[in-house]
Amino acid sequence: MASDAVFAEGFRTTPWWWDGFTPPEDPPAELPQAVDVLVVGAGYAGVHCALTLAEHGRDVLVLDAERLGWGASSRSGGQVTGGANVGKTPGGGNAIARSAAVERRHALLRDAAAAMRHLEATIERHQIRCGWRLSGRLTALWTPAHRKSWEARLDDLNTHAGAEASMISREAMRAEIGSDFYAGGVLIRRGGHLQPAELFGGLLAAARAAGARAHGMTPVQAIERVPGGWQVRTPRGTVRADQVVIATNGYTGPLIPALRRRALPVTTHMIATEALPAGLAQRIMPRDRAVSETRRVVNHYRLSPDGTRLLFGGRARFFPAEERVTAAILHRLMTERFPELAGVRITNSWGGKVAVSFDYVPHIGQHDGIHYAMGCNGSGIVMMNWLGHGIARKIIEGGSAPVNAFDTGGAPTHPLYHGVPWFIPVVGTYYQVRDWADRRRA
Repeated sequence: MASDAVFAEGFRTTPWWWDGFTPPEDPPAELPQAVDVLVVGAGYAGVHCALTLAEHGRDVLVLDAERLGWGASSRSGGQVTGGANVGKTPGGGNAIARSAAVERRHALLRDAAAAMRHLEATIERHQIRCGWRLSGRLTALWTPAHRKSWEARLDDLNTHAGAEASMISREAMRAEIGSDFYAGGVLIRRGGHLQPAELFGGLLAAARAAGARAHGMTPVQAIERVPGGWQVRTPRGTVRADQVVIATNGYTGPLIPALRRRALPVTTHMIATEALPAGLAQRIMPRDRAVSETRRVVNHYRLSPDGTRLLFGGRARFFPAEERVTAAILHRLMTERFPELAGVRITNSWGGKVAVSFDYVPHIGQHDGIHYAMGCNGSGIVMMNWLGHGIARKIIEGGSAPVNAFDTGGAPTHPLYHGVPWFIPVVGTYYQVRDWADRRRA
């Protein structure tokens, strides 16, 4: 199919998740003069932090420079797992397994599993209608060589993360997905997918019902320490806060340069196909799994909540490119895996930023007295909700003891990194070449 022909009539460069989704209202109101806690960033981490704080009687205000939920929380692939990606490096290995004590690794896995249980309980408690399905996550092996490293991880994943994971042979993959593209896979039964924008909308509604306030289009211009707390300046006025939380993750800007240096913002792209012909969706995804690959430059995909179209994502390009260019690249990658989709057109193409920490582990911590959550590493739905909840617990409990294994006090950085990831195109292209070479050798 010619590149221009891949686009459906009415093609849009906005997330498919936004189609038919009503963004949460941002009622006009003056900002309060003072609050107990001011949260910068209205994504999962910020809103979940506000929800927990408000439920414990704290006066909390959430501010965002864009529309509420505009960032990664309504742009992701909607895949949900607890623990499978903790410490995972771009090479498919496990940084934690190599560099940390065994008990540290096990603690991270246990808390990642707790994070998923917490998210499930939150969805149930607030009756959030977001298409949540515990249909399993399939990790597709890019080459046969990746089987060994995953086999070595299974015991830890099952014992400490409760992943209910098992290896899938190349032959058995045909029953999982309608493609012979992979060398086998790993089925993680404690996984699934949901509609991320609707999850965000439900969390925001719950936080507001508990008493939290949230305003979009209100960028924070400065945060200054004053006696007994902080003064936060915005174009709409200044707010006094006892405590401040930064929850901007992959969209962290120069407001606090030291935080900007603790994570690498990496843009990932997605496309949504038009509604597939009758029976085609069931042939290519008969068990409605969420799928992610073991290659360094990951592709991931799943069916839409109504089961009618494929949502396909990954790092299409590491150099800046407009949405039609990245859409054409993803369409080509999609049809390499599913040749039956060659004539299927794209209705939506969009991008969003994930934050990759230097140790590939999510973190909550403090910098000069300001709390922060950072480093989703591509697992933002579970981890950013958990990190936001964890910061709220720190504030509520008022202690210095860690509340979970991701409460490390501070995320690491690198002395040569100053917040502008100029090297991402070079490193990303290198990883793409490595993936191509590994596949060719296999």
